[in-house]
Amino acid sequence: MRPTAQEYRRGVHRYRFLLTLQWVILTLVAIALIPTMIRLGFWQQHRYEERTARNDLVSRALHAKPVPVERLTSPGHTVTRLDKYRTVTATGTFDTAHEVVVRRRTNSDGEVGFHVLTPLRLTDGAVVLVNRGWIPANGVQTAFPKIPAPPSGRTTVTGRLMADETTAASGIKNVKGLPDRQIMLINSAEEARRLGAKVVGGYVEQTAPAPRGDTPEQISSPGSEDAPLNYAYMIQWWLFAAAVPVGWWFLVRREIRDRAEAAAGGAPQDGSGDDSPGGSGDGSSEPEPAAV
Repeated sequence: MRPTAQEYRRGVHRYRFLLTLQWVILTLVAIALIPTMIRLGFWQQHRYEERTARNDLVSRALHAKPVPVERLTSPGHTVTRLDKYRTVTATGTFDTAHEVVVRRRTNSDGEVGFHVLTPLRLTDGAVVLVNRGWIPANGVQTAFPKIPAPPSGRTTVTGRLMADETTAASGIKNVKGLPDRQIMLINSAEEARRLGAKVVGGYVEQTAPAPRGDTPEQISSPGSEDAPLNYAYMIQWWLFAAAVPVGWWFLVRREIRDRAEAAAGGAPQDGSGDDSPGGSGDGSSEPEPAAV
């Protein structure tokens, strides 16, 4: 059965409160929140996929069979994302006379100190930059620190191949005018100019031989990024987006119920009902008893 005109007007009248200022604002906010939360969910999905791909790439690189460093890089070469973290070997002689330290680097405990960067001269005359590890600053950063000596003579080093550091990638400003033999970023091109030698692109983060006694603290392996957390945030944002219209409709139904209960109890709604003092709201009034 189709509703009568009177029933239709009564039904429409129930929702007239949606045109009030507070409900218009609430509805507009809800409408704006839904696409915003959906977009945030897609952004978290992108971060999840990005971090998962990075973790897979790093894991494959770390578990790949070690290869000589000359197979993956050469003077002037840029280390690619596919080759970064690959385990490489290099055989040569450490050049401690041209050793430098990298300022403001932290260890696994968050202590600030230096990374020790020592050139390793290969048999063909090329140079590989080897980050031998971390040493404490001991409160002094203006003078060249005392550094444990590397193995003498011909040595084979194993480590992770790393890309040249840049300010854009690391966020570390390449400060000029530093104390002698101190640098901010490890960059093979700059070290090639300083050494006047052919330096292979990138550098090696030493992992073997293992530290013994008074040697630099080895740099920990790169950990995996928390991709599942981004996945959880993605689901969370989309659940929030779905909850907004549900919550809005719940508020609307509650408002209709509260207004109906108030009307049934005789309270005026939106200025409707009897305007006379003490009026019951239905247009009728009880006669007062006559004074005796």
